[in-house]
Amino acid sequence: MVGRIPITDVTPVVDCGRYPAKAAVGEPFTVTALVFREGHDALNADVVLTDPHGVRRPWIRMTKDPEEPDLWSAEVSADEPGPWTFEVEGWGDPVATWRHASEIKIPAGIDVELMFAEGALLLERIAENLPRKGVERQAIADALKGINDTSRPDAVRYAAATSPAVDEVLARHPLRELVTSAGPYPFHVDRTRALFGSWYEFFPRSEGAVMDPRTGKAVSGTFRTAAKRLDAVAAMGFDIVYLPPIHPIGKINRKGPNNTLVTEEGDPGSPWAIGSDEGGHDAVHPDLGTLEDFDAFVQRANELGLEVALDLALQAAPDHPWVKSNPEWFTTRADGTIAYAENPPKKYQDIYPVNFDNDPKGIYAEVLRVVRHWMAHGVRVFRVDNPHTKPVEFWEWLLGEIRKTDPDVIFLSEAFTKPAMMRTLAAIGFHQSYTYFTWRNAKWELEAYLNELSRETSHVLRPNLFVNTPDILHAYLQYGGPAAFKIRAAIAATASPSWGVYAGFELFEHVAVKPGSEEYLDSEKYQVRVRDWEAAEAEGRTLAPYITRLNQVRREHPALQQLRNLTVHSSDDESMLVFSKRTGDDTVIVVVNVDPHAPRETTVHLNMPSLGMDWQDTFVVHDELTDQTWRWGERNYVRLDPYHEPAHVLTVRRPSL
Repeated sequence: MVGRIPITDVTPVVDCGRYPAKAAVGEPFTVTALVFREGHDALNADVVLTDPHGVRRPWIRMTKDPEEPDLWSAEVSADEPGPWTFEVEGWGDPVATWRHASEIKIPAGIDVELMFAEGALLLERIAENLPRKGVERQAIADALKGINDTSRPDAVRYAAATSPAVDEVLARHPLRELVTSAGPYPFHVDRTRALFGSWYEFFPRSEGAVMDPRTGKAVSGTFRTAAKRLDAVAAMGFDIVYLPPIHPIGKINRKGPNNTLVTEEGDPGSPWAIGSDEGGHDAVHPDLGTLEDFDAFVQRANELGLEVALDLALQAAPDHPWVKSNPEWFTTRADGTIAYAENPPKKYQDIYPVNFDNDPKGIYAEVLRVVRHWMAHGVRVFRVDNPHTKPVEFWEWLLGEIRKTDPDVIFLSEAFTKPAMMRTLAAIGFHQSYTYFTWRNAKWELEAYLNELSRETSHVLRPNLFVNTPDILHAYLQYGGPAAFKIRAAIAATASPSWGVYAGFELFEHVAVKPGSEEYLDSEKYQVRVRDWEAAEAEGRTLAPYITRLNQVRREHPALQQLRNLTVHSSDDESMLVFSKRTGDDTVIVVVNVDPHAPRETTVHLNMPSLGMDWQDTFVVHDELTDQTWRWGERNYVRLDPYHEPAHVLTVRRPSL
């Protein structure tokens, strides 16, 4: 039933409350609802949160939208992880109804004493809910004395009944009638790292790798040599180091350089072709070291303030132990062969997909065992490979099982697929999601996409804006030069609280295997890559200082650690992207020239109310990248030369007096 006070269109509610909305500890989110009633009597609305322990927190008063009078909203936040709920309560407000009528009738001399009598009755009802003694009780007693004193002018009597002291009492003890509740609606609160963090991806086998002069091929690095790279990753300000699969690599149908089917001695194969006679998903590749070496790697990362994210790829090489022990876990074709993975035109002859329909109970149990195995070795973050190719109900079960015992474990969905699947995977429990950001490069499409991510889908899908991946080298980076790398980093690091970089980005690696392809030439997926980080730094051929500064700014400014606070502003140039983020007193304005080939100049038009200012205000902005300072207002001239600096990251220092 509707209820005495109708409450409709409550947000955020995911799939009619079937799944919880997303939040992180301390992250503000806005609850809205249409709340209305018959006639002209006043009403009010509150939000009530219930914490994971079943304790109802103090209600939070909602405010009415001045332009849409039935729309009410309140900003709320939760202070601990776990499953929460919220309810919207609508209620008749007899005090507000009386005040509205009194302000019309008493000055007009209509029913004056009747209005005062009704006001006195309301004050007495308020007093019934107060302690017998105290400041609040005395405030109501003084109000009653004033309203009943007929020797005073009418205006004075009314003022006594509506004094600030009475308002303070009502703020804590409102007189509520016909209370109607909508909900409870679920939302789940995760630890802060689920919302805010900077990711760095590298292949351990490439870190510390050296060339073998006999074969001309690179010799794999190890966990021990890769641990030496962690200092540089931490120095750039990253929070999470993500490792592609670290397990033994299959020998059957092993891929050679650039995804060829021809292999030679020393070709390491793709880490995603998991499993061989050396072990499966619970083992480490012997070339990388031992499980104890991995533990030492994790420990060193933790000492530097880094978390280790591990790839969870549910597939097997033809010589994975599962193929012998559980052949029913795979799809057998009419000719008796096991089907390998395909994503036409791509073929992955070195990988067998798992068929979850043949033995779901056995597969579910094995995957849960594998995940808990790595959790026991210090992994609290998993990047999940292609989750959209596995049943959604499996992920809902697996993530639910982990959340029951280890709610701090985070799962990132790598599902570059249809929006419905991406959204559903996020709804059923994935904490973060890769996005289409890599393919959004023009101003107009970035504006639309940032609005979508920060507003339309933010209660379901948390974006992680990776600027590149081992699979994705967009043409923008291939042909945009160093400026393109700066542009993409500046946008990703400031537009989203979570962003990521795959190693080599800071070295401007940009050569594709062939025209029209997004695959890297000599892709690290199929061979060990030797990089001379020290030489690049010495010669100034690295973006590392720029990335370091971006991550410093992110840590210094709370506004950049939130998702739902983004506002897109306008400019007169088709290549000048403008947006801001504001949290409390912290405001950051970002202006980026998304054309990596030419300088652009324009007038930037700011939505001043979204910055917490009046239209005529002026203020001082400081560029965190160039250390320049300007005075700005609603309209501002901007020129950005991509060969010098393609972006402004401006912090608002103070309003002008």
